[in-house]
Amino acid sequence: MNVLPSVARRSLFALLLVSPGLASAASIDGSSLGPWWGLPFAGILLSIALLPLLAPQLWHHHYGKISAAWALAFLLPFAALFGASAAASNLVHALLAEYIPFIILLTALFTVSGGIYIRGNLRGSPGLNTAILGIGAVLASFMGTTGASMLLIRPLIRANDNRKHVAHVVVFFIFIVSNAGGSLTPLGDPPLFLGFLKGVDFFWTLKTLFPETLFLVGSLLVLFYLLDSWLFRTREEVRPIDPTPVTRSIGFDGSVNFALLAAVVALVLMSGVWKPGIVFDVWGTEVGLPGLLRDLGLIAIALLSLRLTPAQVHADNQFSWAPMQEVAKLFAGIFLTIIPVIAMLKAGADGPFGAVVRLVTQPDGSPDVLMYFWITGALSSFLDNAPTYLVFFNTAGGDPQVLMTTLAPTLAAISAGAVFMGANSYIGNAPNLMVKAIAEDRGVKMPSFFGYMLWSGGILIPLFVIMGLIWFR
Repeated sequence: MNVLPSVARRSLFALLLVSPGLASAASIDGSSLGPWWGLPFAGILLSIALLPLLAPQLWHHHYGKISAAWALAFLLPFAALFGASAAASNLVHALLAEYIPFIILLTALFTVSGGIYIRGNLRGSPGLNTAILGIGAVLASFMGTTGASMLLIRPLIRANDNRKHVAHVVVFFIFIVSNAGGSLTPLGDPPLFLGFLKGVDFFWTLKTLFPETLFLVGSLLVLFYLLDSWLFRTREEVRPIDPTPVTRSIGFDGSVNFALLAAVVALVLMSGVWKPGIVFDVWGTEVGLPGLLRDLGLIAIALLSLRLTPAQVHADNQFSWAPMQEVAKLFAGIFLTIIPVIAMLKAGADGPFGAVVRLVTQPDGSPDVLMYFWITGALSSFLDNAPTYLVFFNTAGGDPQVLMTTLAPTLAAISAGAVFMGANSYIGNAPNLMVKAIAEDRGVKMPSFFGYMLWSGGILIPLFVIMGLIWFR
């Protein structure tokens, strides 16, 4: 508990943290690639989905090696065909511009939130659980879906540790807190912050997406309350002995971490708003001064949290680095293998995925708002939703003033699809996999990859259909 986990590659909330211009440093001509370059990415997704079911022991002990093997399945052929220098350049770009900032941010949030302990024991009743999910939805737009998820998932699990059926609580937590709640400000989710950097007004999403967000979050809270109430009443839900009985009054230990959490948000904002124009070139990848200072600041905050948080707080929280290590290793493989997939999408109508890009345009050349919503969302369910947002932001013209006015429905569809549909799979948004890992580390039996998608398909997709018919026709 006194050593930070190894840092390596990728940005989710960190693509939010770096300038979009950095993506050109190690760009690949996606139009020159064939669809088969997506096979390593498909392979790692299938490994995450199937191996925990078919070979659980192999996966548990070797998931890091499997993730690395799929990354090499992309890098080695790429180096052979395009040269070692091109492969190294893309690897360095992935490390410096994406993965390292992502892991540093996630480690800081994981460490700081792990230093906050809610004393006593909240009772995981349907009413209390629904209230926590609602509070998390509000917090997500102001401290990010990752920050809100890391802050609230541990007390929510502990509040329900006397119940036999808890997985559904975590699933709805991912739906609401880790995704839908982050849709109202650029601080909430990476795609919206990239839009802010592109010139979209800070409060545009709040004014534009509030009805959609209210509908989705409100519907999910009602559905959760009904389901949780039914389980609570009918399935012998409460265990005879509460693992964490009330011994102290409700309160907070490690409260210094609230100030550190605010400092994390301030550093994120600073790196996106401050533009000194100072950059350092590292093998073709530009590393901006704001991003560098942000990352150093986040490391300092994580170390400070470990230093200032009493050991008893970590013990009470059952703090462990295992979830962080799992996310770090899996996302390293995911976002190395995703490099050619994003490049092929960026190639637009002339690229291997040109048919997908052409689907969002009407025969008369006008944007198809409903298709923008569904295709942006479908890709954000499995790809990094930040670059997916940028791809379709630029496909729709890329002019923020036009997109906020004349084409406002199109930008709303892109924003909603990227943020909301990140909840469709465990890898749609970084907090999803982190929350799953923390829950499993605390003994919650979570659904498999496809099991989770049955939940999202049965609950979220019908709601998205209704939203598309009301707001994105």
